[in-house]
Amino acid sequence: MDWDRNDYKTEGSTHIHATCNMCKKDYDVWVEDEDYKEWLNGKMCQDAFPYLSADDRELLISGTCGPCFDDMFGE
Repeated sequence: MDWDRNDYKTEGSTHIHATCNMCKKDYDVWVEDEDYKEWLNGKMCQDAFPYLSADDRELLISGTCGPCFDDMFGE
């Protein structure tokens, strides 16, 4: 995934800007600070961010947005 790495924080949350590797569309995902730290330290994405959609988690894991993932593997 092409992360802008201009991740920035607001009080209690972290903004992650990601670009899909396939379609190059930009996405913005907001996560809780503590969850973000745990994910960076190896916690599985689905455990760190259970409140995110499956599409948002897939974008963070593989760099592929939901529509592109569905195009590649079916729904």
